[in-house]
Amino acid sequence: LPALGAPLLARHLRLLLCGLCGLGHGPAALCQGVSEAERAQCREALRDILDRVYQPLAVQELLVLQGQPKQRCPGAGAAPAWLRRLCGHLLSERLLRPGGVQAVVRGVLEGTDGGAGAEAAALDWRKCDAVGKILAACPQQCLSLEDYYRQVCPQILDLLHIQDKVAARQFQRVATTTLLTMAREQPQLAERHLLQPLLAPLRRCSEAAELALEDLTAGAVLVPEAELGSCVEDVLKVYVVGNDSSSLLLGSLQSVLGVVFSLYSFAKQNVSYLRSPCQDILLWFLEKAEREQSLAVLEGLAGLSSHVPTLHPQCQLRVGSEGGAAIVVEETISDEDEALYQKISLEQCRVESLVELLSHCQKSGLAGDFFIHCLKELTQVAAEDEAAPNPAVEPGGSFLELEQYQARQGRKLLVLQLVAALCEGVSDTVFTDIVQQFLAAVLQRACAHPARGPGAAAEAQTLAMAMGLVAAVLGGAVQLKSGDFAVLKRLVPLLEELSRTYPEPLTQELASDLRIAICTHGACSPGTVGAAAGGVLGRKRGTAAQSPAGTAPSPPAPRHGHGSPSAGREGSKEQCPEPSASPAPAGLQELLVSAYDPQPPSRAAALRRLASLVTHRDPEALRLQEKLLQVFLENVQHEDSFVYLSAIQGIALLSSEYPEQILPVLLAQYERPAQGMEDTMAAVTRMKLGEVLMRVTRALGDMVFQHREPLIRAFLRGARDPDSALRASSLSNLGELCQHLGFQLGSIIQEVTCCVTAIARTDPEAEVRRAAVHVVVLLLRGLSEKVTEVLRDVLRDLYRLLKHVAAAERDAATVLHAQLALEELDTAMRRVLFPPQTLEKKIVVLP
Repeated sequence: LPALGAPLLARHLRLLLCGLCGLGHGPAALCQGVSEAERAQCREALRDILDRVYQPLAVQELLVLQGQPKQRCPGAGAAPAWLRRLCGHLLSERLLRPGGVQAVVRGVLEGTDGGAGAEAAALDWRKCDAVGKILAACPQQCLSLEDYYRQVCPQILDLLHIQDKVAARQFQRVATTTLLTMAREQPQLAERHLLQPLLAPLRRCSEAAELALEDLTAGAVLVPEAELGSCVEDVLKVYVVGNDSSSLLLGSLQSVLGVVFSLYSFAKQNVSYLRSPCQDILLWFLEKAEREQSLAVLEGLAGLSSHVPTLHPQCQLRVGSEGGAAIVVEETISDEDEALYQKISLEQCRVESLVELLSHCQKSGLAGDFFIHCLKELTQVAAEDEAAPNPAVEPGGSFLELEQYQARQGRKLLVLQLVAALCEGVSDTVFTDIVQQFLAAVLQRACAHPARGPGAAAEAQTLAMAMGLVAAVLGGAVQLKSGDFAVLKRLVPLLEELSRTYPEPLTQELASDLRIAICTHGACSPGTVGAAAGGVLGRKRGTAAQSPAGTAPSPPAPRHGHGSPSAGREGSKEQCPEPSASPAPAGLQELLVSAYDPQPPSRAAALRRLASLVTHRDPEALRLQEKLLQVFLENVQHEDSFVYLSAIQGIALLSSEYPEQILPVLLAQYERPAQGMEDTMAAVTRMKLGEVLMRVTRALGDMVFQHREPLIRAFLRGARDPDSALRASSLSNLGELCQHLGFQLGSIIQEVTCCVTAIARTDPEAEVRRAAVHVVVLLLRGLSEKVTEVLRDVLRDLYRLLKHVAAAERDAATVLHAQLALEELDTAMRRVLFPPQTLEKKIVVLP
């Protein structure tokens, strides 16, 4: 009866299911007096009710009957075996129905108490993982494992597209866990029914795909914008968030990395939300794969090999209307010049994108390894080029030989372009641990192919730089230990071969002297070694800061061109004065002139020498402290890290000696961007000044208290800057300053807490939110046992912020910072609440 059906199913569903299960499927002792026809009617009614009700509710009730969530049936005993088997069979039937996967997931994860239960379940990852493992197991009543995968896998992929924000996190977690479990247990079936459909939009436009382009007109959409964006997001959820680096997943992802890289390069040149997920996918693969595999993939992305299928040559990316991209069939360009221009632009854009991608891989050493790989590739290409004759010049050359020669020349140009872009775009910190490899690669190339022909000058300069660097290291530019000489001795065979085979006599002599200096650990250092080191450090050959006769060396001849004061500061009032216009002595004046040298090594050496004069409190240098500060500040804006780091060191030394005079100038520069500069350049300069301020803070120690207010005010203003990198840098500086101030923070802690809380909750950039939480970590770490005293008024707010970040933040690094802060807070509170008990003996003298 419909009138009775609704209230019975709403209020007494569980009792109805219990009765029908017992009457229809229970043992004979439980059903005395019930005929077989009535039992059949009960079995039919049971399935009819399960089909009529809301399917997640049916799953929940069957789980209760099976005895799974025992907390819902307090006092109930264990379910009998026949009932557990029956409920398992009925649950499998729910799963194999259309839409059954989503019904089972909702039934397990959703509570019956409304939104609060659903939100709590969203945070219970263990329950999501358990559901994923259940879905990965094939039910017994299924015909075959292949049939189960064919029926269930499309529904699992649909779980990735749930729109409800609260439920989406649960469903994505379940889908990812299920997919990874299936990939481990049944790799072939998972590849066929999960990974291939997941990556189908990217594979459809890959170079390896066989496109029937004759059936497609020019401009036809091959992959729509919505489908491509959804595919990239699904790959991010499964591979990056799932974070399972099995060979199956890495291999399947490698097949589409070329298309992802093309999409990343395209998004980098346009405004698209796909840039960040594509970058995360590429970086995840390069980090998780073996180093050789990563280098092979980078080589393929650069166009040096075919290890990675790239975007089909007849496919083209087009900007989408929703901020994404679509892949269309390329239209034929009739103008040859236009086609050539587009090809060159595409290659240049690909190289720039690869260098930017590698700039995020510096800490892992991958960028340095790829740079060395490119140098070795350059040596190999040069060797092949010398071994193979030029068919354009040789008589009787075939067209095949001419084509092979052109391919070799194109490969050589591409390698040269890569090396040049890596040198310009990747910070020199990438070479920290691989200087020896760089030197070995250069020396090995010089041994195999001495400089000759059109490129002889460039190769000779590279060799001179490498040998000068070895000489500078041996000459005292770096404090060497015994282990460093063990590394340098690997260069001895190459230097010996250079001393015997290189056509240039001076290079032969220098190679022999360097070999002697390395073998004797610098005890025997011939004059050529010192001269080569002086050339690298910016001094003239055979001269030092003071000539043997005691007279100051003559200043270097003025240079004109890129980087010189006259070329870079035309019309400026702050040009470096001529030697005769300054009251400084000749030696100091030469250093001031060299501080504007167009060559970065010479400029950096002069800045370090000026900083050394400040350290030793040279009276002439201290008398010109304003001029020195001006020189250092101008060099902070230099793009070469060797130069601006030397300038930063000089400013820090000056500020620690005269904080009252220097700090106001630095704070004014930090709070006000330099005039006439681009926003990006101004932000970079301000971040460098922030590093200067932090070095001064460390140098001042407890004396920094009297400068706390202007410093904190400057960093709080920087935390509201439009540039995200500057916001993160300002927050990092703020955290370190708070750590140094400790008990001396006082009332300023309220402003710091409000700023950090607002940024950690609302800033759109993950690195900025990460820096804000890191401020709390440093603050707690610096205060240690004083936490309850100094943070008495804001401790509850900080605790709530950390719990919110740990529960709701998506960025893993930010969550880690929050967990570290909670651990610091927990340790501090335990020390306060449970002080260590000490046993001591007392001797009392009785009267």
